[in-house]
Amino acid sequence: MAISVGTQAPDFTLKTQDEQDWKLSDHKGKNVVLLWYPLDWSPTCEGENCKISAEPLPGGDTVVVGISRDSTWSHKAWKASKGIRHDLLADPKLDVTAQYDLVHPAKFISHRATVVVDKTGKVAFSDVQESTGDERNWGPIHDVLAKLG
Repeated sequence: MAISVGTQAPDFTLKTQDEQDWKLSDHKGKNVVLLWYPLDWSPTCEGENCKISAEPLPGGDTVVVGISRDSTWSHKAWKASKGIRHDLLADPKLDVTAQYDLVHPAKFISHRATVVVDKTGKVAFSDVQESTGDERNWGPIHDVLAKLG
């Protein structure tokens, strides 16, 4: 079961594709969309990350990041190759993924999941795709960001 709505989002620091530290608490005052996906270079993951780059999520105060177990160098190459505009965070040991209870039963990847953290640092939305091969449902994500403003 994924992290519950209304709880304080666990703070974390992960490396971006550029080897820079990315810390959740540095983004308080903005809505943060955490997009967990299984692996770089896979069709559904590519489609979703490219879609967000082409059609940004609503809200001027919205930060989007992708998170997977892939390395920073894989993220960097994939981002450049596909024109992805948001940061991609490396969680190679799935430590942060485990904090959010999003480790896939296969144990070597994350679920395809979305967590929206509001401007105060609380979880405003949490959803896990039943099938990791299916694209996430963007409607509820748009809805919650519209409500959060």
